Amino acid sequence: MAIVGLGIDVVEIDRFEAALARSPGLLERVFTPAERGLGTHSLAARWAAKEALAKALGAPRGLSWQDAEVIREESGQPRLAITGSVAARAAELGITSFHLSLSHDAGVASAVVIGEAL
Repeated sequence: MAIVGLGIDVVEIDRFEAALARSPGLLERVFTPAERGLGTHSLAARWAAKEALAKALGAPRGLSWQDAEVIREESGQPRLAITGSVAARAAELGITSFHLSLSHDAGVASAVVIGEAL
């Protein structure tokens, strides 16, 4: 396996919460229906994950935030489920798997995404 893309993002949770309050449409525009019911800390971490994913994919125009969802495995490990524009860009780069790490502590949420190819 070879690393094709790497992305990291950090989100100040209070600032993210203020953005949600200022722009109610942000929740529907960025998060999938399954993600929308989560608390602010979890949403901030997922926003960081989507930003980190975009960076790992080279931040091309035209990616839909709805085409990436953070899923929690039974083990508790987060995983990215991708479709549409995100899956197309990953295929274009030859990415066959992603690794995702999320964290939120001390008022900050962060995420790291690694894209690998066979």
